[in-house]
Amino acid sequence: MAAVGLALMFFGYRIKKVAFFLIWFILGYNLMGFLMPTINNLVPQIAGNNLYQILLPIGGGLLLALLGFSIEKLCVGGICFALTMVITIQYFGTEMQTLAIGGIIGIIAAGAAVTLMKPATIIATSAAGAYALTVAVLALFPSISKETFYFVILGGLTLIGSVFQFLTTKRID
Repeated sequence: MAAVGLALMFFGYRIKKVAFFLIWFILGYNLMGFLMPTINNLVPQIAGNNLYQILLPIGGGLLLALLGFSIEKLCVGGICFALTMVITIQYFGTEMQTLAIGGIIGIIAAGAAVTLMKPATIIATSAAGAYALTVAVLALFPSISKETFYFVILGGLTLIGSVFQFLTTKRID
């Protein structure tokens, strides 16, 4: 996950199609992870089978990845919206007011992203890469306080990746 995060963070715009595929896979995998308890409650046969527990998140990731690979503008807007919602759910909870605020922020971010494609692609790939790298760093170093340093690491890595991509893609359209 750390390697994918680094690739997205520093080379997301240059490897746009692959980056969209990877970002949508990560988002689909994480979203299926959030849905698995509900699926397990509704279908007990899935809850008792380890193969389904492994394959369903991978399948969700692949389905979203194939969508992300094919439709560029929808991808950029969707990445911004989905990343906002994943962060909202993971770190602020699933209460209705929290989801509504996260959804409104996600819609605003998605609209801005579609209007400004190149900068949005750079920032979105940097943010997605920073997210993957932050999750990997926090998993590898459990002594780091997630509550204290999550947004600091995420913001810092997003900024570093964005600046790097803006500087190295000046002449690329």
